[in-house]
Amino acid sequence: MVSTNYAPEHAGIGPYATQIAEHWADLGHETHVLAGMPHYPAWSLEPEYRGALRRTEQRAGVTVHRRAHTVPARQTAVKRALFEGSILLHGAAAPPRMPRPDAVLAQMPSLAGGVLAARLAAKWKVPYVPVVQDLMGAAAAQSGISGGDRAAAVAGRAEAYALKRATLVGVIHETFVDRVVGMGVDPGRIRLVPNWSHVALPTKPRGETRRHLGWGPGQTVVLHSGNMGLKQGLEVLVGAARLDPSVRFVLMGDGSQRGALRDLAADVPNLDIIPPAADGEFPDILAAADVLAVTQHAAVLDMSVPSKLTSYFQAGRPVVASVAALGGTAQEVERSGAGVLVPPEDPDALLKAVRALAEDPAGADALGAAGPRHVAAHLSREAGLARIDALIDEALGGPRT
Repeated sequence: MVSTNYAPEHAGIGPYATQIAEHWADLGHETHVLAGMPHYPAWSLEPEYRGALRRTEQRAGVTVHRRAHTVPARQTAVKRALFEGSILLHGAAAPPRMPRPDAVLAQMPSLAGGVLAARLAAKWKVPYVPVVQDLMGAAAAQSGISGGDRAAAVAGRAEAYALKRATLVGVIHETFVDRVVGMGVDPGRIRLVPNWSHVALPTKPRGETRRHLGWGPGQTVVLHSGNMGLKQGLEVLVGAARLDPSVRFVLMGDGSQRGALRDLAADVPNLDIIPPAADGEFPDILAAADVLAVTQHAAVLDMSVPSKLTSYFQAGRPVVASVAALGGTAQEVERSGAGVLVPPEDPDALLKAVRALAEDPAGADALGAAGPRHVAAHLSREAGLARIDALIDEALGGPRT
């Protein structure tokens, strides 16, 4: 597997890459991962990896080959290009030393990881299978990154290079298909492989966790968990918090926009920005909130479906999605039956939805209860890993399942 993000990273695509690789190792396969240095979602290198140029580790039966790269604290098109370029150059100059594999799977993004995986598979003459978690060309155009319009064409060409060389292409959502086909990929080679819920069910009573966090029993708490980047458009939560001091808004996580959000909310006493939760506490903190928020800029349509949604559904709390109605995120919330949609970048609409849920606890609980049912029916880890296994089996010449 080629995946820039990998354990110990606990957000984004890292947990999915890790669970796939460890699943293969558990099945008895010799499994190697070409990865970057842990840096996400803080976009800051983990202390134990600082100064490391290359490192080979054994993690849960998986051999992880790490290569150093730049880590831009602020996201611009130029800095993102340097990040991708450093991954590509170092990975090409120092590929993993390992026996010839049976197949190469890539987690995309990053773009460089997809290109590296395609080149390695061609060198070894084995099937190459990318799984598209985000569409980087579309992301450059839709996320609001500085210089994104100029970067979109370049990213699109690199993305097309990586995808057109694939034996099969996995996509995590059907809204990605048209763009992948537009890059020159035969529709007959595209397979849908949705992500799964990679967190456990909550175990502690909600009241106990709320007391520990200092959340009052009668206080409405709106929680956003995960990456604080440009495409999330988290300013809408700051705006909603300004409108109603009685509602507590909590942003839990890290990312390139954390500092800017902290400055923007400096005069908003009912908005807290807290560090990412430890893995063992994460499900209980999600479940302790009254409402779980997912937000995106209005321009974000078909380039990303937040991985946080699978965790939100598992937590059993209602979701308020401030996202474009025609995008993949909105489709997933509607499909789950576990939340409500509001127009993106509209603090008033978001707050109105939160108040409606607070005034109807039974209705809110009913929405929340739909989430775990949806996970059990469609988004279990076992089903997700089975889809990946079937994708690889088919690429190796086995039957399509």
